[in-house]
Amino acid sequence: MKFKSKLQIFLLILLLTIIPVNCFAYSNYVIPGGETIGIEVNSKGVLVVGFYKVNDRYIGRDAGFEVGDIIVEVNDTLVHNIEEMVSLINKTTLPIKFKVERDNTQLDINLEFVDDSNVLKTGLYVKDKINGIGTLTYIDPESKVFGALGHEIIENATISKFEIKDGIIYEANVSKIIKSQNGKAGEKNAVYDKTKIWGIINSNEVPGIFGTYSKDLDDSATIEVADANEIKTGKAAIRTVVMGNTVEEFAINILHIDTSSKSKNILFEVVDQDLIEKTGGIVQGMSGSPIIQNNKLIGAVNYVIVNDTTKGYGIFITTMLEEGDK
Repeated sequence: MKFKSKLQIFLLILLLTIIPVNCFAYSNYVIPGGETIGIEVNSKGVLVVGFYKVNDRYIGRDAGFEVGDIIVEVNDTLVHNIEEMVSLINKTTLPIKFKVERDNTQLDINLEFVDDSNVLKTGLYVKDKINGIGTLTYIDPESKVFGALGHEIIENATISKFEIKDGIIYEANVSKIIKSQNGKAGEKNAVYDKTKIWGIINSNEVPGIFGTYSKDLDDSATIEVADANEIKTGKAAIRTVVMGNTVEEFAINILHIDTSSKSKNILFEVVDQDLIEKTGGIVQGMSGSPIIQNNKLIGAVNYVIVNDTTKGYGIFITTMLEEGDK
């Protein structure tokens, strides 16, 4: 292709430079959640979460393991869960070679097991899944992508993001509320039914968990998505469940908006006396509860302020949608 003038060349360069590099394709209308969901995520390999003594020695730690290591192979065979790892250990001779992932690097570790009363002991505490409850935030009716929680799933022993292979969300009905009180966050208790799967989880990221929703959708229940610059201090509401599976709306007051934070964008206080009476404010299990203002979805609850449990933070819904669209 030949250009007839420098002007043509300049115009082509201009066109190339103004095309956006990042383009998000999420819908401007989504179905708001509020339902309590059971959550199960499976780790990418087997996670080392601690050590125990065998014959007065921490043999796992002495071999070179560290808390947070992800065991991905045993004697050059891939392992996805504890059952597979134990099966391979029982079939092999000592010492056994482990391949672990640590800080995005793979390392080989050899471990001499201790035979204690005819039981091979590794000295390792390990985990391959996490179960819990949270709140569904939204479903995109066009892509059927869902988002929930408003924050990542953290593994308690390592205090770090749980690296997942996959997972599911499923039906959960709230059976009891342990009320929050200043200095201590309360929690929802729920009855689960893992046979009633609502969707498949495929990612665990800072803005929440995301995946594909599998239940039938009610397209008439869609709500418009608000940009961050549309959010104002003042009246708003959260959608959540306090008993059974009934989603209710409760009044909140937005106190401050922070566009510089990655996740703590909306500071709010609960002003609905009914919710305060039932829960003491924000409790564990409310993470992901949609925040509504002026009939638009603006964000999701993601943190409680422990010193004043009537207050909490929310994340911008656009941040969750951008992550879910990747």
